[in-house]
Amino acid sequence: MSSILNQRIIENRLKIGEIIKELHQMTIDIGNDELAETVSDLRNRVNDPYMFVIVGEVKAGKSSFINALLETDKEVCKVAPDPCTDTIQQILYGEEEATITVNEHLKKILLPVEILKEIAIVDTPGTNTISEYHQEITERFIPGSDLIVFVFEAKNPYRQSAWDFFRFIHEDWRKKIIFILQQKDLMEPDDLVINHEGVRKYAIKRGIEAPNVFSVSAKMEIAGNADSGFLPVRDYIQENITGGKAPVLKLINNINTSRNVGERIDKGLQTRTAQLEADRHFRADIHKTLDEQAVRSNNQIDTLVENLVTAYDRITIKTGNELKGGLGFFSIARRSIMSVFNKSNTLEQWLTDLSSNMERDLNDAMHEKLQNGVTDIAESIQQMAKIIDLKIRNSETILKNNHDIFGDIADRRSNVMRDLQEEFSKFMNKTENFVGSEVFTEEGSTTPNLAAGGGLAVVGVILTALTQGAVFDITGGILTAVGFLFAGVTVRLKRNKVIEGYDAEVNKGRIKLENEVSEKLKAYVANIKTKIDDNFDNFDAMLEIEDKQVQQLTEQHQRIDSQLVGMLGELESVI
Repeated sequence: MSSILNQRIIENRLKIGEIIKELHQMTIDIGNDELAETVSDLRNRVNDPYMFVIVGEVKAGKSSFINALLETDKEVCKVAPDPCTDTIQQILYGEEEATITVNEHLKKILLPVEILKEIAIVDTPGTNTISEYHQEITERFIPGSDLIVFVFEAKNPYRQSAWDFFRFIHEDWRKKIIFILQQKDLMEPDDLVINHEGVRKYAIKRGIEAPNVFSVSAKMEIAGNADSGFLPVRDYIQENITGGKAPVLKLINNINTSRNVGERIDKGLQTRTAQLEADRHFRADIHKTLDEQAVRSNNQIDTLVENLVTAYDRITIKTGNELKGGLGFFSIARRSIMSVFNKSNTLEQWLTDLSSNMERDLNDAMHEKLQNGVTDIAESIQQMAKIIDLKIRNSETILKNNHDIFGDIADRRSNVMRDLQEEFSKFMNKTENFVGSEVFTEEGSTTPNLAAGGGLAVVGVILTALTQGAVFDITGGILTAVGFLFAGVTVRLKRNKVIEGYDAEVNKGRIKLENEVSEKLKAYVANIKTKIDDNFDNFDAMLEIEDKQVQQLTEQHQRIDSQLVGMLGELESVI
């Protein structure tokens, strides 16, 4: 390799190392320990040689294959090991032969073998090993690998555990894979051809477009038999990996693995974004529902007030007409003459009766209108709360708690939604939430008897007390004013002045009835709407945090991926 090319590789390795460092920080930020560990291992191995990872079932001939490939006189990898005590062996170049025990499950073997100057080999326990820890360690080596050498027992390459592990390697990490059918010396040639073709078709079916399948015999290779099948394997390695290409290919694989991690994060972010959008829509729907229900309640209030005013006008106009007729000159004169013979026919008594009749008619009419109108308004307000409760219970969950990257975010959201549901249920059952004490006078006669209802049920009691209190206070005030007005009437008082006084009081009462009842009821509706919406404070805080985090992570991923793509293009131009 030229010194210029070597210098470029060193520079590119440093650049890629910095990008992977940022990716590592990103995995830490999202709190995913598994990905963080994967990227950390990738960072630590960025200066390692091109790495072969040998995988396959126990007794498939992996160790024998490695011994034959390295062309050494000694047994580098122990053949037919006990899977209970076997370790993962990382075989590296060293000027002197040495074995370094990293831990009870991993050791490094240093050998002065020429091919190990460009590649490293990792020998793993069987994919069907009984040790779960072996499987875990093996899987940890996969993301940092550059080539997976999948070794099958030539006479039976269809074992389920091996192909299950292949799915993990190919689907999860999309690693470059070659297939080795070992121990071909134990097979009849025709049967070997069948299995060789079977593995090729299996691989194609599972997503490998042009699989490289080699049938070999380590036993024949060690014995010096030219028909061992190792020559095509070595040719493949020479043409595709060694000969100066390995360092560049190593960096390309690091980039691809980093992009694979990034794609996983991006896929998770897409799900997380979809959940965020669903939650935003849910929240907007809550606002819309509250607004619509408030408008509906206010329309019913307008209808109630309109009906009250219509009844009020009908009765006061009727009384006003009777007053005008009764205060005519001839009516007063006749009543004066008749009063001589019957004291009950006096002007004062007539006015008293007129006022009493007006009071009776107003009370009857107002009571009837209130009964019908208040029920509708109460049902509308209760419906407001019930609809919101139903929407909370039916809110859409896209990001599941078992999500492989953002499960903790799903848990956080799940907790917020659970708390919202529980707290809103409590809210609906608390009477004080629907009392609306601000619309009642502190010691007024309109203060309701809350023993008649609880939670949402109290709304009807509250509205009845509120509207009846307001209406009868207003009409009572008018009747009192009219009573004083009538009490001052004498035959010498001008008729027009009395009628004008009556009309003025009636008009004041009408305006007060129209305004006060509407204002109090609509204030009550607005208050309930606000209280319902206040239940979403924690949900809104979660949305705000989630919006910032998703935006930040999305931008970070796009920046990292753009840098990796740039580096990939530069390195591919070298190969």
